[in-house]
Amino acid sequence: MTATERIPISPGRRLYVQLGITVVVLVAGSGVLVAHWATLDSGTDRLAAADGEWLVLACVAAMGTWVCAAVAQQGAVVERLPRGRLVAAQFAAGAANHLLPVGAGATMVNLRFLTRCGLSTRRSATALAVKAVVGGLVRCALGVALLVASPGTVHLSARFPHVLVLLPVAAAVVVITAAISGRLRRTVARAFADVRDVHRCPARACALWGGSVAFTLLHAGVVLAVIHAIGLGLPANRVVMAYLVASGAAALLPTPGGLGSLDAALALALTAAGAPGAQAVTTVLGYRLLTGWLPMAPGLLVLALLARRSAL
Repeated sequence: MTATERIPISPGRRLYVQLGITVVVLVAGSGVLVAHWATLDSGTDRLAAADGEWLVLACVAAMGTWVCAAVAQQGAVVERLPRGRLVAAQFAAGAANHLLPVGAGATMVNLRFLTRCGLSTRRSATALAVKAVVGGLVRCALGVALLVASPGTVHLSARFPHVLVLLPVAAAVVVITAAISGRLRRTVARAFADVRDVHRCPARACALWGGSVAFTLLHAGVVLAVIHAIGLGLPANRVVMAYLVASGAAALLPTPGGLGSLDAALALALTAAGAPGAQAVTTVLGYRLLTGWLPMAPGLLVLALLARRSAL
């Protein structure tokens, strides 16, 4: 079979593959939970006895993440979006993100919302891609800033300089690939045109980058507030770094809302930062409760309401 006769992988087949990987990760995570059920149970009891004021602060930070996500999404497009529905869409997208793998739930909700606001499908997809890329760049930049400001935050291995060399090499490979492929080159050119249009407006650029920075820091703030609520005094720089590392690692596993992958990565990162295992589990439980489990039901109700009003 020649290259032109190859049958492309259909979106449905890709979805089945992603769902299969999700099932495997969730089954493995369930096995880990069963094996460490005693630790999980003690963590739940410890969370129930935590400082209420710090938990309220963590709850406020969690609610702020939806506003920041809306600000960043507005910054990714030139057109003005309806503010109330935009924030509601981000709240609904967070709930939908816990139902489908690889962020597909949030992507589908936001894509539908942007097209309902009058953007073409291509420009809506570009806006979502720009927001995702900026979010990744922000996490990397914050991690580098922490390493520069606090060199003792993590212990760098001897291979770290090699990683710094590989990053520009990987970027060069992507650029060369885009230059060789005509269709890809045209797609990238249109995407860069949209990015230039956004950055020609200082208000949009500030919203995109500022919202992404605030979104990441508020998520780390939820983790930090839960840690203080259970009486664990870890330095803030270590907690932020632990969240940055965990969220980046969880993005490699396609589970709904990072379920299982983010939990394990965050627990391991907090343990590496100096938290005892039981306290690390308690922190992950509190973070999940405030950012995922409690908003799930109202988020799905908002999703249904937006769909009924033809906003999605």
